[in-house]
Amino acid sequence: MSVLVYSRTTGFRHDSIPAGIEAFHQLSDDVEATEDPAALEDLTGVAAVVFLNTNGEVLTDAGRTALESYVRGGGGFLGVHSAAATEYGWPFYRDLVGAWFDKHPAVQPATITVSDPDHPATAHLPSPWHRTDEWYDFRSHPDARVLLRVDESTYDGGGMGADHPLAWCHERLGGRAFYTALGHTIESYADPAFLKHLSNALRWVRSLRG
Repeated sequence: MSVLVYSRTTGFRHDSIPAGIEAFHQLSDDVEATEDPAALEDLTGVAAVVFLNTNGEVLTDAGRTALESYVRGGGGFLGVHSAAATEYGWPFYRDLVGAWFDKHPAVQPATITVSDPDHPATAHLPSPWHRTDEWYDFRSHPDARVLLRVDESTYDGGGMGADHPLAWCHERLGGRAFYTALGHTIESYADPAFLKHLSNALRWVRSLRG
């Protein structure tokens, strides 16, 4: 079964997408990377769907139907960074990704705290974890198991306060879903700690399908 890495954009496009695709090829030997929306219309044989820095409206109606059916049937979904700035008009997608992107300040260093060290995607991380990224504010807090939070006192421009979620997961819709707001920069995809974060998140979401 393959991992489908989807990186289509109809809005802002991250220059880190090629580095992210290459990283997923290194993390798994069964990755199919695409920006063709038709690839989302039949998810037979797919072990997990990854939305890698997607942005804007990126699916056809048939793709939306197929993705919802896939997740409700036990499929795994991993959203990276601007996956939260995708498909704003589709309520199911908001429930799947957990929260929609609102705004962000400039890229800058900040401190992350590990809220849940028991998840395989965060168990290896130091807490505090110091890194540079683009720190997203979200329109709401996710109804999910929050794994990472960013400390707004360590950077300028945060807008969510003391409880600022950064990565989370849930199993509310039939399958497993994981979202991480990290991954804006090209450098992220050469960071061993971040790559292990992605690798273990991918392993977790695909575990129901092999």
